[in-house]
This record gives sequence, C-alpha cells and structure tokens, in this order.
Amino acid sequence: MAATAIRLTGITKRFAGTLANDSIDLTIEPGAVHALLGENGAGKTTLMNVLSGRYRPDAGEISAADRTVQFRSPRDALRSGIGMVHQHFMLVGNHTVAENVALGLDIPTFLLRRKRLEDEVRRLSATYGLPVDPRARIDELSLGQQQRVEILKLLHRNADLLILDEPTAVLTPAEVEGLFATLRRIVREGRSVVFITHKLEEVMEIADRITVLRRGRVVADLTPAQVDSRRELARLMVGREVVLGVEREPVPLGDPVLELRDCSGEDARGHRAFRRVSFAVRRGEVLSIVGVAGNGQAALVSAITGRSRFSSGRMLLFGKPLSRGGRLADEAVGYIPEDRTGTGSAPGLDLTDNFLLTTYHQFCRWGWLQRRAARRLTENAMVRFHVAAPGPHALGRHLSGGNLQKLILARELAKDPKLIIAEHPTHGLDIGATVEVWEELLRQRNRAGILLLSGDLTEVLALSDRIAVIFRGEIMGTFSATDPDAVAEIGPMMAGILRE
Repeated sequence: MAATAIRLTGITKRFAGTLANDSIDLTIEPGAVHALLGENGAGKTTLMNVLSGRYRPDAGEISAADRTVQFRSPRDALRSGIGMVHQHFMLVGNHTVAENVALGLDIPTFLLRRKRLEDEVRRLSATYGLPVDPRARIDELSLGQQQRVEILKLLHRNADLLILDEPTAVLTPAEVEGLFATLRRIVREGRSVVFITHKLEEVMEIADRITVLRRGRVVADLTPAQVDSRRELARLMVGREVVLGVEREPVPLGDPVLELRDCSGEDARGHRAFRRVSFAVRRGEVLSIVGVAGNGQAALVSAITGRSRFSSGRMLLFGKPLSRGGRLADEAVGYIPEDRTGTGSAPGLDLTDNFLLTTYHQFCRWGWLQRRAARRLTENAMVRFHVAAPGPHALGRHLSGGNLQKLILARELAKDPKLIIAEHPTHGLDIGATVEVWEELLRQRNRAGILLLSGDLTEVLALSDRIAVIFRGEIMGTFSATDPDAVAEIGPMMAGILRE
C-alpha cells in the first residue's frame, strides 16, 4: 500500500459571496481515522469536496508525498487514490451492485466480464465485512446496504484515502458497529479515512485524530486523549457551552390528530411495503416509529402524506375520515421529509421561494402573491433558526445540508400546524442545532401531535412519549418511552426478534 500523508495548505473556497473555507491547513496521515467536526456551514463538506476533486479551490494547494497535485474532477482524485462517499449516494438505482461498482472504470464495456466482476465484489465484501449481493439491484437495497456499495466502489479502485460524509446517519446501532469494524480493517492496511460527523460519541470511539472547523477555519487539531469530554468537543464546534440534552415538560393529551386503522400499502414498484398498521397520534404527544431503513417507513409516510395511496384500511385526520387518494391540508400539517433536496426543497430556487413552497396560501391576497411579506417572514425564520446564508436571495443549493434542513423546519412550523410529521429531522445537524430542534419540537406539543420517524435511538428516547417498532412493514410492538425495559426490547425488535 503506497499510502502517504495528504497535506492541504491555505485552501480557500467561496460561493456567491460566502467564504466557505478560509486558508485551511490540514494534514491527513496514513493508517488513521481522521474525524472532521464543525457546526452546520462550517465548511467540512466543502473542504472534502475540494480534496476529492468535486470543487477546485480559489487558493491554496494539495500535496501528496511532497508533490503538488491538482484535481479537475473526482476521476482525477480517484486516480491519485482519493475517493469520497457523499451523504446522498451517487448510485444508479436500476443497476446491480456489480454494475455500479464498474461504473466509471477505464475499461471498455465489451471487455467487462460480469462473473469476474461479481466474484471481485464478493471477495471485497467478505474481506472488509461489507455484506451485499453483487447481483442485487440498488433500488432493492436499504440505505445501509447502499452505503456499503459506495465504499466497495472505492476499495475496488484501490483508494488510499476514503472520505465518508455523515456515514452513520442512515445506520442502525448494529450497522454502526459493523462499519467501525470495517474502518479499523481499512486503516490497519495503511489506508486513511476522513470521517465527517456530528455524533461526538462516535468520534471518541473511532477517531485517531480530530480537526474542528468553525466558520471556515480550523479552531482545533488534537487527539481524543487530549479531549476531556464530549461537552468540550461541542464547545469547540459551536463556540459556546452546549447542554447535551433536553427537558421534557409534561403536556396534557388532547384528541387524536391522526389515526390509522388496519392500513396496508405498496411501494413504488408495486411490492407490499406495510401491512395492517394501526396507531393514533394525539395532540400533546410524540409517537416515534423506529426501524432499520427499508422496512416500510418511507412507503407508510408517502401514503399518509398523500403522495401514494393505501391499498386498504382507513385514515382519520383530526377525527374525520380521509379518502384513500386524499391529500393532507398544507395549512394544518407540517411535513419535514427525509429527502430534503429532492422532496423538501427546490435547490435552484432562492430561499424565499423555497419558503413559499408549502406556505404560499398565507401570502395570497385577492389573487396576488405578497412576496415582500414572504421575504420578511423568511428573514425572521432564518434568524430564529440560525440558518447561515447571505440572505433570503441565496439559492437553496448554496446552503449546507444542515442549514437547508433548518430552513425546511422553520417553514413547516411557520404554518402553526396541528400535526407534524418529521422524518429524521436532525439528519446532518450539529449538536447545538440538534438540541435546538429537539426543544422546538417539544414546544410544539402544546398545539400539535407529532409523528417522528428516526433511526437515532438517542433522539427517539429524548423526544418520544411512545415508541412503535416496525419490521418488514408490520408494527412489532409499541412501548412507553418511560419503560426502563424499552431500550432492551427495541433493538432486537428492529431486527425482527421477539422476546418471550
């Protein structure tokens, strides 16, 4: 393995007047996991996009083995042994695992030997503990399995440096343990891993070195042994003391705002996704549905929000039946989707127009759209939710993932909804922003019922009044969040194991 230290010197990158990286110096040593921390918009992903060839820096240089290198594309970076797994996977859904691994190889298609390629994928899967069927189609895989494919693509290309952006955001606790075992195997071979995350407990477990960015600059470069606690890391990230938790004030329960009675439905391919699901969400409570990705949650939410139909069963909204093809009223329901770029926003529109996507009815008067009032409300929401952007004129695609998530949350809560449906609402948020979102959702219980879908058990236990576990489209059981045995029961149930 010809892995060598990678050095970034004076890296500067700007976007539309925003200084994302400000003269950053960083050294990545071989044979180590290097954690990159920072609050939303600190410049972490931008810096790694520069290193992986997706962006070209405005200033500064990259060197490997004391030789300056220049990347005009991710392919150039891969040729130099540097590859990146992005938060939003870059896979072709209707192709197989092996075909996705082959995409981009410098080999003519007619020379590719399918069986040999599938055997190579199997060998890599077994070697690195990344189990996946080479013949499976990508759109048949869970998000955790799709991530394995992205890592296998880099290993198949003999990458010496693997950059993983928020790699555990879509994983269950058991899958996180498996990923960490894989990363340890990779670095034992002399390769390097850059691990971008907001989960401080994972940093303390897996990292050999930690670099913290704030507002585009390096504010700390240290080892886990030099850190006293997660609280200290959080303070370095956001520049102030952060309370790692929330207080849950009791809220009286009201009438049901959403009820499902024996509801079944199919996914986009016509396969059964969930079966005979029943539950009720009442005003004043948070009901969480937890499960491994790919067990029917996405199809269930799609049916609830009217983007698809139930095949059987009844849904009641605010006590009134809703037809199978009916849609939820925008003004009464706040929906925070899992896919913030494809479903939750329009990246090519400015922030005011993104705010109007579901709140336009508030600004229509006598057939005219009051854009000035919408712009003022967008500006106020950006201040309240600490959305880092030049202003409401900025395009959605210029925001970091975390800041875009905060804008979507602000937009949906601006409707003063009676029902809030939140899919992974803190995905990609730093610890400070996560706590703020938790506190805001708990405040909303005074006027709304909340249906939360999350794979983060820490989040679920912090927010929930009740927890329902879904496996292969069926509700395996429902627990009170105050039940001391709940955590022990939830993990096995997510894997389909019922305790006697």
